[in-house]
Amino acid sequence: MKRFMLLFAGLLTASLAWGQVKVVYHLSEGIPQAARAIGNIRNHLNADSTAKIVVVTHGAGIDFLLDGAKNPRGQPFTGDIGELAGRGVEFRVCNNTLITRDLTKDKVAMEATIVPSGVAEVARLQAKEGFVYIHP
Repeated sequence: MKRFMLLFAGLLTASLAWGQVKVVYHLSEGIPQAARAIGNIRNHLNADSTAKIVVVTHGAGIDFLLDGAKNPRGQPFTGDIGELAGRGVEFRVCNNTLITRDLTKDKVAMEATIVPSGVAEVARLQAKEGFVYIHP
């Protein structure tokens, strides 16, 4: 957590000095990671409402964006996803994961966009669009 806070302080400083900060949150570890990330993203936006945040998921990281997904407290993720999308957060889901897990696109939250590859999307956002990487 301390490491995250130091990184976050640096992001906020950069935001104030250079304009909008663009951040990619990379999720690949499942429901507990997603629950942590949602809290981190809320805190991030509360500190810097101008931040552009994209959540890229693959592997078990897509689980919170699937129909019926619930957080560790048994509450549906749908409210959190809708709230964050309303604040400008974008959610991207790896199509390779969908194919590997034999999941159809209609099982994915309507707020999410399907991308060909989650890892390629993370790399593209960093290399071509200047996004800062966070792996909560």
